[in-house]
Amino acid sequence: MESWLDEDEAAITICDRDGIILYMNERSRKSFTKYDDSGVTIGSSLIECHPEPSRTKLKSMLEVPQTNVYTIEKRGIKKLIRQSPWFRHGIFSGVVEVSFQIPEEMVHHVRE
Repeated sequence: MESWLDEDEAAITICDRDGIILYMNERSRKSFTKYDDSGVTIGSSLIECHPEPSRTKLKSMLEVPQTNVYTIEKRGIKKLIRQSPWFRHGIFSGVVEVSFQIPEEMVHHVRE
């Protein structure tokens, strides 16, 4: 059975505690090959495909579980990136990276 994650419009990449990629949905695979042909795929290092200072940040997240959320702009496209720890049976198992495009202008609601 195919997972809905495979067709999600967000790029979803999951790595283990050593930074080795365990899962990439279709959007993730396309996002890595869109800008270079580095061969980033399941089984390769997520650490190695990040430039500094992102590489150091990811390494620290693999040592001490923490969430990192930020926005970037690359080639005129703005994205929200969320990197967060994932756990299996309560044991820290790696990092999930979710990346998706955000519009130039975005509505912001404050609800109380």
